[in-house]
Parts: sequence; C-alpha cells; structure tokens
Amino acid sequence: MKKSRIKDLPGRELAPGVFMRPAHLDKVMVTFIDLKAGSIVPLHTHPHEQITVMVAGEMVYNVDGEEQTVVPGDVVLIPSGVRHGVRVTADSVAYDCFSPIREEYIIK
Repeated sequence: MKKSRIKDLPGRELAPGVFMRPAHLDKVMVTFIDLKAGSIVPLHTHPHEQITVMVAGEMVYNVDGEEQTVVPGDVVLIPSGVRHGVRVTADSVAYDCFSPIREEYIIK
C-alpha cells in the first residue's frame, strides 16, 4: 500500500492563484486543487474525462457555454473534448479526477 498526505504531495501552480497536487495510478488521476478568490482557469479543452468534486468555497463553472455556481458537495461532470473554465468567487478547494491520466500534470 502506498500512502501520502495531500499536503505532502509535490505540486505546482497551474495559473495565478491555482495550485495543484496530483496523485495517480496507471489509468486514473486525482488532483487536489487550492484556488484563491479572483483566480481564473481560462476556457480550455482536453481529451480526458473529468469529474470535479467541490470541497470548500465557491466557483462559477462554465461548461460548454453554460455557467453554474458550484459549492461544497457539488459534482461537475465534463466529458472529453468539452470546453470549460472556472471563475473563483471565494477561496476554494476542489478535487479533479481524470481518465486517462494527464501526463503533463505528473511531477517528477
């Protein structure tokens, strides 16, 4: 069994105010993300399926042109290739799951 604490995982800043710590196996990845109020994840697409679990705070998600406020306990499902982005309205914590894994997020 391999065990880690989230705070001890190596991480990096994805965008100003958006800090990510990844964990992965061969076919699935989860990223633990801290987001500062006012930060933005620009609209983008990727071939990975994504599930976002909102843990703390508040964000406005734009998925395929539809905006919705996301709060703790909400889950956002993003199919492969769908355009999406985030505007962070309060300091937030979210967990993003990806399949297949995002090779560019692996920290060596």
